[in-house]
Amino acid sequence: MQRAVEHRIGVQAPAEIVWEIVSDFETWHQWNPLYKKAEGQLKIGTALSLEQHLPGETPIVIAPIVQDWVPYEQLHWRSKRLGGFVTAIRYLEIENMGPTSSTFSNGELFMGLLLRFVSRDDRRKLKAAFTQMGEAVRDRAEALWIERQSTPS
Repeated sequence: MQRAVEHRIGVQAPAEIVWEIVSDFETWHQWNPLYKKAEGQLKIGTALSLEQHLPGETPIVIAPIVQDWVPYEQLHWRSKRLGGFVTAIRYLEIENMGPTSSTFSNGELFMGLLLRFVSRDDRRKLKAAFTQMGEAVRDRAEALWIERQSTPS
């Protein structure tokens, strides 16, 4: 059995720009309301260090493991919860919708023996945080795209 929390949003900017934003951990503090600090490498099997800010909760530092990544398409990481009895797969995915638009999805899949203890309240907080992050990615990507369109080559 699995549970999922997801937010999807249309972006009026190319997928390449969205990927540029998502893959640049050093700038996450400038725009990301959910992960105000991010460090690590895009390399399968390596640990990231993320300062997570969920609505109404004290910030925590998490150390998920990069599970998979495909340039311009996706970044997935894995973490354990509830003493390792729940595995969470966090995903950031970009779908190319054409030369000037894309879709950004970010969410988390939960699976494991203690899945029922991932509460409805926890999932609501995650949904709100994923929505904020999605809107921030959209806003930053669209601003960069407009800026680059207006800059003469």
